Amino acid sequence: MAKQTLFSILTRQPWWMSVIIAAALFAAVRLFLPDFAAFFAALPFLAVAGYAGWTQLRAPSVTNVTEALGKLRALPWENFSAVISEAFRRDGYSVAEIANGAVDLELRRNNRVSIVSCRRWKVAQTGVGPLRELYEAKRARDAQECIYVAAGDFSANARAFAAEKTIKLLSDTELARLVARVERGKRRWLPW
Repeated sequence: MAKQTLFSILTRQPWWMSVIIAAALFAAVRLFLPDFAAFFAALPFLAVAGYAGWTQLRAPSVTNVTEALGKLRALPWENFSAVISEAFRRDGYSVAEIANGAVDLELRRNNRVSIVSCRRWKVAQTGVGPLRELYEAKRARDAQECIYVAAGDFSANARAFAAEKTIKLLSDTELARLVARVERGKRRWLPW
């Protein structure tokens, strides 16, 4: 789905907004057309409401995200890199650790190479500098994708740079989801 279609926008909103739109559309169409036509006009919005509700139900709560990020910040580097490596393995990547300043992991899947930088995961706010280093490493290694992992936030300039250079920023909810997959599996990686 494109990012700016009506349905993609509604999937990012609370599920009940789609229900309200469906009800309003049903009532408006029912004034001019038969009931079955009004039902079919509202049906796509009800489907979006179901999908949005399902994804929002599965999303970790703010409390869970905050708790998970706090636990991740408390981990030493060796444990944190093991957790991130295992999470990417469970997503189907083959993972190689790289001893390079800008790159910590190299991921391979379906003949695509992705590089990951996660060594500065404890920083409260990441600026453009580390993202620029990662982008240069991507160009030097001929990687197709680069991912920056941080338990903190990103500055506005860093977010703009990442959007311009298509750097995937993995933080907050996405990071908590990634780690939750490891936590549900083998508990040997996580000390809690």
